[in-house]
Amino acid sequence: MSQTRGKYDFCIGLVLAMSSSIFIGGSFILKKKGLLRLARKGSMRAGQGGHAYLKEWLWWAGLLSMGAGEVANFAAYAFAPATLVTPLGALSVLVSAILSSFFLNEKLNLHGKIGCLLSILGSTVMVIHAPQEEEVETLDEMSHKLGDPGFVVFATLVVIVSLILICVVGPRHGQTNILVYITICSVIGALSVSCVKGLGIAIKELFAGKPVLKHPLSWILLLSLTVCVSTQINYLNRALDIFNTSIVTPIYYVIFTTSVLTCSAILFKEWQHMAADDIIGTLSGFLTIIVGIFLLHAFKDVNFTLANLPLSLRKDDRAANGTLLSTYDSFNDDEESSACLGEMQSTESLSARRNGSLSAF
Repeated sequence: MSQTRGKYDFCIGLVLAMSSSIFIGGSFILKKKGLLRLARKGSMRAGQGGHAYLKEWLWWAGLLSMGAGEVANFAAYAFAPATLVTPLGALSVLVSAILSSFFLNEKLNLHGKIGCLLSILGSTVMVIHAPQEEEVETLDEMSHKLGDPGFVVFATLVVIVSLILICVVGPRHGQTNILVYITICSVIGALSVSCVKGLGIAIKELFAGKPVLKHPLSWILLLSLTVCVSTQINYLNRALDIFNTSIVTPIYYVIFTTSVLTCSAILFKEWQHMAADDIIGTLSGFLTIIVGIFLLHAFKDVNFTLANLPLSLRKDDRAANGTLLSTYDSFNDDEESSACLGEMQSTESLSARRNGSLSAF
C-alpha cells in the first residue's frame, strides 16, 4: 500500500512540476513584453531601480503566471523530492526560448535549439537517477533538520554572499555582468525551496487536524519565504530588463538548480545512500544540462540555422577543391613558364649562333 501511495505521489509531483515549468516559462515572456512597453514610453527602467512596471498589466499577467507556476511548484515539492522537481525546471528554458522567438523576435539559432534539447535530456537523466531524500513528515522533524550545523553554516554563507552581491557588487557591475543579479536570485532561491518544503509539510499536517498554526516554525518559514521570493522577483526583473530573455532563463536555471541540489543534499542527506550508478547518472545529467546551456549562451549571436548546414558543407568542399585546383594550376603554370623560358633561351641561343656566324663572315 505504501509503495502504491509513493508512486501516486510521484506522478502527482511530476505533473505539477511540468505544469509549473510551462507557467513560469510563459511568465518570462509576459514580463519582458511589459518591460519593453514601459521602455518605449520612456519610463524609468527596472534595471535602473524604477518600479513603473507595477502599472503595466502585462507585467501583472506575467506575475500571475509565475504565481500559478510557483503554486504548482510548491505543491510538487510537497509530493515529490526536490531532486525530482528542480531539474524539471529545464522545461521552462525550452518554453521561454520558443516563445521568445515568436513574441519577442529573439532569434534562437541551431546551437540554441540543440542546447535546449540537451537541457531536457540531461533533466530526464537526472530524474531517472534522482536520489531519494529522507522522509520528513512532521514540523518537529523539519525543525530538527533546519537546526543541523551543516545547514546552519550553508544558510549563513548564502545570506552573507547575497548581502555582498546586493550591497557591493550589484551597484558596480549589475548593469554589465549578467551573473550578478541572477546569482542573487538563485542562491536565495535555495533557501526559498527549503521554506516551501517545510510549509508543504505544515499544510499536510493542517489537513490532518494537527495544531500547525501554533507551531512557531510555520510562521518563521512563511516570513522567510516572503522575504526570499520578494528579493528574487526584484532582482530577476532587473536581469530581464537589461539582458536577453533567452539567456537569462537558462543561466538562472543552472545556478538555481545547483544551489537547490546543494541545499537539499545538506538538509535532507540525499546522497548518503545512493548507488554509484545513480551518482554517475545524476552528475552526468547535470553536466549535460550545463553543456546545453553553454551552447545556448556562447553562440547566441551566431546566425546559423539548419538550412545553412548544406551551404556550409558545400563551401568547405569548394574550399578544399579550390586548394587542390590552385595547387594543380600553379604546377601547370610552373611547367608552362619553364617551357616558355626554355623556348626563349633556345631562340636566343639560335639567334646568337646566327649572329656569330654572320659576324664570322
